[in-house]
Amino acid sequence: MQLVITMSRRYGTGASVIAKELSERLDIPVYDKVDVEQEIRKNSYDTEAEAIRELAEHPCIILGRCASEILKDQSNVFNIYVCAEKEDRIQRIMKQDQLSYEEALKRIEATDKEREKYYYQHTGRTWGDVSNYHVILDTSKWGIENCADVLMRYFERMQYI
Repeated sequence: MQLVITMSRRYGTGASVIAKELSERLDIPVYDKVDVEQEIRKNSYDTEAEAIRELAEHPCIILGRCASEILKDQSNVFNIYVCAEKEDRIQRIMKQDQLSYEEALKRIEATDKEREKYYYQHTGRTWGDVSNYHVILDTSKWGIENCADVLMRYFERMQYI
């Protein structure tokens, strides 16, 4: 199977770390907002959706950008949503970006609000609605370091890889 993984996430959950680990193990690229925007410029696409569909013609991981909704009709797509307790997210952002508690909290709230608005504007759906995803990963419960292992075992068992 030509597996394409989409990964939506709340800010500060460690989803990019999980995506990087999966990318290395599966030997497939990860694309984020910057990569999608570069693809649009490079190939003169009219929309992000066109660029995402093009990227998804090959195995890859796409972070955000409503990819789960854009690719919903493709049978080779596996949609993941990554969440975590707010306190864990605050601590992670404080450490990662050397921010105060208040600064990290403001950044998390602002980024989540932006992502929620973006998702609704582009899909008309609720961001984080469990019915939009195959798997929900809570990094507070599972630990960031365990999530790639869990996913790899699942992919192997289901013969996706």
